[in-house]
Amino acid sequence: MKIINIIKSDFRIKEDVLAELAWQPNIDETQIGVTVKNGVVTLNGVVDNYSKKRAAEDAVKNVSGVCAVAEEIKVNYGSNHKKTDAEIAKATIDSLNWHSSVPHDQIEVKVENGWVYLSGEVEGDYQKTAAKSTVEDLIGVHGVTNTISIKSVVEAVDIKDKNKRAFERLANVESKNISVEVDGQTVKLKGKVNSISEKDDARKTAYYALGVYVGNNLTYEYPTEQKQPICKII
Repeated sequence: MKIINIIKSDFRIKEDVLAELAWQPNIDETQIGVTVKNGVVTLNGVVDNYSKKRAAEDAVKNVSGVCAVAEEIKVNYGSNHKKTDAEIAKATIDSLNWHSSVPHDQIEVKVENGWVYLSGEVEGDYQKTAAKSTVEDLIGVHGVTNTISIKSVVEAVDIKDKNKRAFERLANVESKNISVEVDGQTVKLKGKVNSISEKDDARKTAYYALGVYVGNNLTYEYPTEQKQPICKII
């Protein structure tokens, strides 16, 4: 019996993206416009906080057939939720202080026109990521630039094996398709995955190693009967 790959049309991908946005309880899909071309989804529109903008992008990554996401959503806070840079800076510092995964005393905060800039040095990529995600949910924030660096605190000898074993424990990541390379302080992930969200899950697993950066070169190959270029997810 011949198995034929079913190619998902742009029209079908758009339908599924709209359905996924409608399914998410914290997203108003009527605020977001969706266009799809060759599997690349472009989101536009206006939302009333930054966390909704981020949630919309994350939701689209879960849809099969999506090759990449171009996010052009704007954030426009209502008059009742507008915050000064000083208020956002204070809220940012307070949030970092209360987060158990964030070494707040090692992070510097700057705010300009609602945009938060994070700098400093931490021991793990997961701490850097936790700092950014904490700030993204604050009222008044329009965006976050995260330039926090990672301290080199461990030898990279056994990082490769530890990451491989971590992938094998994950139910939603096909570990046999992922190779791990260690170059100094950087862990590089290579191979092919089945979706953008699987790529993100692989990276999230790798960043729990202390003292390393995670470079994610995994690719998502859109299924087709005819040979086409692989879509690189960046």
